[in-house]
Amino acid sequence: MKKNRKLKPIIIFFLAPALILYSWFLIVPILNSLRLSFYTGNLFKAEKFVGLANYIKLFTQSPFNERLIGAFVNNIKFFVVLCIVQNLTALILAIILTRKFKGSEFFRTIFFIPTTLSVLVVGFLFNLMLNPTWGFIDKILKAIGLEVLIRPWLGDPVTALPTISLIGSWQYIGIPLILFTAGIKGIDQEIFEAARVDGVSQIGLIRYITLPLLKPIIGVVIILTFIGNFTAFDIVYAVASTMGNPNYTTDIFGTFFYRTTFGRGTASFNPDPGLGAAIATIMFFVVFIGVILWLAIFRRKEEE
Repeated sequence: MKKNRKLKPIIIFFLAPALILYSWFLIVPILNSLRLSFYTGNLFKAEKFVGLANYIKLFTQSPFNERLIGAFVNNIKFFVVLCIVQNLTALILAIILTRKFKGSEFFRTIFFIPTTLSVLVVGFLFNLMLNPTWGFIDKILKAIGLEVLIRPWLGDPVTALPTISLIGSWQYIGIPLILFTAGIKGIDQEIFEAARVDGVSQIGLIRYITLPLLKPIIGVVIILTFIGNFTAFDIVYAVASTMGNPNYTTDIFGTFFYRTTFGRGTASFNPDPGLGAAIATIMFFVVFIGVILWLAIFRRKEEE
């Protein structure tokens, strides 16, 4: 006990720099944003205290309440697509690429390369490829006799958000792939060997050994996807602009926040940093509550 008491000041001493930096760059801005959400003013100064007026305006006044609900729903759709396409595909690829075969390391690198690309570059390239006039994706569909599928992918309200979600899934699939690969490689190989001796098939190995032991990694990946999704901005900005085109069907919290805070020259969305801070605060609480609920559910399942 005495030894532990002597170690505490040393531990605190070494943790203090990281704690100070963490507080300065993360906690202080969050608290400052919360404070600003109770004010109105210009982009440089909070001038008038208005209490909960910004929040009331967001939830009750048109078009802000419509855009808020729309952004939340679009974020949920975005998250579902990322979980199904990005994370599930990454899990399948990780299971395949952790097998010992020639070229596995090469393919792992290939799948990670898109993550290193600039989002603006990715957005520009996909805008070119999906262009209804000269984009080669529609030309490929026409060449193979699938003209019925040709459409303005980023201009159709039905396909715009799923298309952007797929672009995001393609670019960031490398992150969950690396995490799943590390998790699978961390499983003791003797467990697999013992199961094979007992006659367990490859499907059985995945179902009864790999997936159960990967649950902590899967939980982390889903949390990271959830946080990244509800704080996303760049991919939608690069592909569909901050206006949520077409007709706000690609509008998410990030673009709604940007448009409200800095304005877009319209009567409904003049620059309003106080209202933008309120949106940022709502984003924070959505992410915070979502993460807490997921951790509670995940821990409960582990205990069971």
